[in-house]
Amino acid sequence: MLTRAAKSVLLAPPLARVGYLYATSVALAWGFMLSTGKVRRVEGLFVCQGMPTWSFSRGGSCVGGVYLTDTNTKPPVLEHEAVHRVQWKKYGMVFPVLYFLAGRNPLTNRFEIEAGLEKGNYR
Repeated sequence: MLTRAAKSVLLAPPLARVGYLYATSVALAWGFMLSTGKVRRVEGLFVCQGMPTWSFSRGGSCVGGVYLTDTNTKPPVLEHEAVHRVQWKKYGMVFPVLYFLAGRNPLTNRFEIEAGLEKGNYR
């Protein structure tokens, strides 16, 4: 695990913000290149639909402030993904590592639980 000093540096708001903005920029470029559907903004979250299924995991993936999916855009799902956006803003580029360490099982992954299992179609 990280030391307290390492955590305070990696999770510092300016550094987390830079990581969030970087992830959002890369995901937006990915979304604009591959999306065959509408790219829209829903309460601060960019939603890229019509993505090929190989370009995201599960029903969709939130990277930074961008949600990449094919057709999974019902309001509860977007609420769930908006929580992941906030998590990205808080942790920046450390978020994917923390998410991985929390485990692939959404029923025990603390980030999925925080975002709402039902809204994320996990229940």
